[in-house]
Amino acid sequence: MSGPRMSSSAELRNATAEPPWVRRVLIGLALVFLTLFLFIPLATVFIEAFKKGWGVYAAAVTDDDALSAIKLTLIAAGISVPLNVVFGVSAAWCIAKFEFHGKSVLLTLIDLPFSVSPVVSGLIYVLVFGLQGWTGEWLRDHDLKVIFAVPGIVLATVFVTFPFVARELVPLMQAQGREQEEAATVLGASGWQMFWRVTMPNLKWALLYGVILCNARAMGEFGAVSVVSGHIRGQTNTMPLHIEILYNEYQFAAAFAVASLLASLALVTLGLKYLVEQRVKAQLSSARQDNKTPNGGTPA
Repeated sequence: MSGPRMSSSAELRNATAEPPWVRRVLIGLALVFLTLFLFIPLATVFIEAFKKGWGVYAAAVTDDDALSAIKLTLIAAGISVPLNVVFGVSAAWCIAKFEFHGKSVLLTLIDLPFSVSPVVSGLIYVLVFGLQGWTGEWLRDHDLKVIFAVPGIVLATVFVTFPFVARELVPLMQAQGREQEEAATVLGASGWQMFWRVTMPNLKWALLYGVILCNARAMGEFGAVSVVSGHIRGQTNTMPLHIEILYNEYQFAAAFAVASLLASLALVTLGLKYLVEQRVKAQLSSARQDNKTPNGGTPA
């Protein structure tokens, strides 16, 4: 019996496997594509940034407007990321641990920023908080400014980034199930003790992965922020907006210098993303394996 089985298995592998030349062609096409559309443009950013020397580069990134743009970018990311962590953990907890009416609606709303253009989301905030918007008169009477100011930029950044943390936590929490939390409750743990000592240790790598993605999007967001910022130099320009202005004014060396900062951030983010992604995959695989095993024990 072993002979025919081995023969049929080998025939099945041969029937479904591509010839070596097909694999080489596909790998070659992938490398050509990455070289043309990723490696060469990325290298061009750094080449153009340092083309006129270190002095021009340093002057561009230490210019008052550039420093203001960097500061505002950090402020927007520094506010939006913690808010998204709170929202993401709360939403993932509700979706993974409880059954309730409107659960599918909540999942759909979490994905809304992925399907709506960032420009449209910026226009929505202008409609709501602009001087001619729904709350514009009340805001003007109370001397509050949202659009063309830092609050509007933060709101737009929060909107476009809030799916990232939740979407990383939901699959992991669903795979882990509720057995550990239920066991902690039976043993007398309070809600906070259960959350901090049982749930959070299991989420740390997925949470960090979501934070990395959220921070990268927050710092690189252009569309929504462009609509609500007003492009006021030294006040409401983030780094992407400042790069656009420099490029439109034909200050190419300065534009590429600031762009190199964002590119460096992207490379660092990519490295961190890869390292954390390996941990997340291992954690998710372990959680699924535990759920397949009765009482979390070792399979027989």
